[in-house]
Amino acid sequence: MMTLLSRLWSDWRSKSRYREVSRVCVPLVTGMAATTVMEFTDRIFLSHYSVEAISAVVPAGVTAFLLLCLLGGVSGYVSVFIAQYHGSGRPERVGAVLWQGIFFTILSGFILLLFASFATTPLFTLVGHSPGIRSLEEIYFKILCQGGILYVAVQTLSGFFTGKGQTRPVMLANILGMAINIPLDYALINGLWGLPELGIRGAGIATVIAWAVTAGFLTLCTFSLGQRREYRLFETMGLDREIFFRLLRYGVPGALQYSMDIFAFTFFILMVGRMGTEPLAATNIVISISSLAFMPALGFSCGISSMAGHALGRGRPKEARAAAWSGIHILLAYTLILDVFFIFTPEHIVSIFIHSNGTSGQYKEISQMAAKILGLVAAYILLDVFYMIFAGVLKGAGDTRFLLLAISGASLACMIVPLFVGINYMGMGIYAAWSCIVVFIATLCLLISWRYREGRWEKMLVIEKNEKE
Repeated sequence: MMTLLSRLWSDWRSKSRYREVSRVCVPLVTGMAATTVMEFTDRIFLSHYSVEAISAVVPAGVTAFLLLCLLGGVSGYVSVFIAQYHGSGRPERVGAVLWQGIFFTILSGFILLLFASFATTPLFTLVGHSPGIRSLEEIYFKILCQGGILYVAVQTLSGFFTGKGQTRPVMLANILGMAINIPLDYALINGLWGLPELGIRGAGIATVIAWAVTAGFLTLCTFSLGQRREYRLFETMGLDREIFFRLLRYGVPGALQYSMDIFAFTFFILMVGRMGTEPLAATNIVISISSLAFMPALGFSCGISSMAGHALGRGRPKEARAAAWSGIHILLAYTLILDVFFIFTPEHIVSIFIHSNGTSGQYKEISQMAAKILGLVAAYILLDVFYMIFAGVLKGAGDTRFLLLAISGASLACMIVPLFVGINYMGMGIYAAWSCIVVFIATLCLLISWRYREGRWEKMLVIEKNEKE
């Protein structure tokens, strides 16, 4: 019996990839944790500034993030191309791929400026929030879009390093951005250290400055002497139509998949806003807290996507499977710890967002509502682990069309239609609305898990086949 157990243990350890997964994913998680902390503190500062500010920042921020993720998701998909080229032993193609991402970044900047100029007011008028909140939403949204080219640039340059499995520069860049953002955010919101009091406008400006610092750091790392020589970055500069349109072919569905996920939550927030200020503020607080689980899962998903690309480029899909399950085990351990706090001490977590003098009935109602919602969050973040990891594998293989179809169908059936009908015509309450999210994530988990187990992704590639093979 002991011999059998020892053999099983040895076999399990030989197939696990905990060390490799940690090496690739933990820096990404740390970098995204820095981004999460930046957003987290941003919303804490605004929640202390005014109820209107915290009520406006999440709808406007998530709406802007929806657009930024669509564009950044396409440019950032260079990571999958780079991973598969590395895995197949063709690093000479990396420079050409990077430049196509840079050209798409420039195009994205023009798109974002047009959106900020002509779509901001009609969009938030359509949403239908109160005039005071709507004016703040428009200010924050417009600032993020005007500086959004910097966010897309960060995704492109991060994809260069993530695709190679060198994620430490991405981590350092995000930590640097956080270190700049937090004190600047606090000062610009409240008017400290000689800076003007700008409220939500100051929060937007601080975020854009942080993106600029992050993009600048990654640019220096990308075009260092060693990188320029190894990948012939200046020699490969130019538009390669074949790679550019292949990037669009795979990157657009992949970006739309993630954007549809964000859109479902954006639609959720906008619909909840019609219930009133208190449900909207409670929802915004809970979404800010749940990002503590979402961002690490997203970091692992990006890392696993890169590892899957490397493995498939080498023709070794079993390595991708081992990496996926190792990532799931690590994420589950982290998520279960969060669930303990969400279930047993929700009031203490929510209290971080409540002003020290927030003893009014309005603040008390928001606090109690948010604490109850955290119980539902505890359920769906466990399911989200499987969805994010398996989706990372499929994305690393190039199975982006299925991902888009799955997220589109699930969001329509489980979120958009039920919420629109329920809130507008049936008097749906805040807890029933949050239950839709649990059903949404559960459906995605089942669909993506089925596709992963089917195994079609094991034979996919986004790059051309190596003629030397």
